[in-house]
Amino acid sequence: MLGIHDFWLFIISGLLLNVTPGPDMAYIVGRSVQLGWRGGVMAALGISTGCLSHVFAAAIGLSALLLASATAFTAVKWLGAAYLCYVGLTMLLSRARAPDNAAPGENNSVTLSRVFWQGALTNVLNPKVALFFLAFLPQFVDAEAQHKALAFLALGLIFIFNGTLWCVSVAIVAARASGRVKKSGRTMDFVNRGLGALFVYLGARIALAHAK
Repeated sequence: MLGIHDFWLFIISGLLLNVTPGPDMAYIVGRSVQLGWRGGVMAALGISTGCLSHVFAAAIGLSALLLASATAFTAVKWLGAAYLCYVGLTMLLSRARAPDNAAPGENNSVTLSRVFWQGALTNVLNPKVALFFLAFLPQFVDAEAQHKALAFLALGLIFIFNGTLWCVSVAIVAARASGRVKKSGRTMDFVNRGLGALFVYLGARIALAHAK
């Protein structure tokens, strides 16, 4: 379908990526503690909106390049493979850290619309988010597919949809826990290393495939 391959590997990889704590999750937890579940949900929706902007921009910008040449698309995948291996090795060689759940020093008068736009802009203005989508999503699209940009969009929307469901769940749990949500250092270290190994596997898989 649309030249997408290894779909279930993509789903599993995306879920692992979504559940790994980071700045976005810290922001969601902080807003949930500060404003309740509504604040956390708005933060999650804002973050997802920011990610959507990167997916659409990347698909539009890459479409001409990808449709013009399979060689160009393969080059992008090579760059993505190198990036994924780098990220994976970095995670394997480092210890995971629990996110800082404290929200920035703001009072409860902050509006939900402000929470939403802060979450969106945090991602829109972060070039690392764009680089991630450019590196990760093409790994699951056939270089000879006729609708590469459409496949890119479909994978991006699925990834963001799953991520939004997870983030909304985190917001509700964090709000109910009333700021006492804590992460196990041992568990986070396991998740971090498992995710690092997955990144290295994805990067090596695409590199070896092109070496044939």
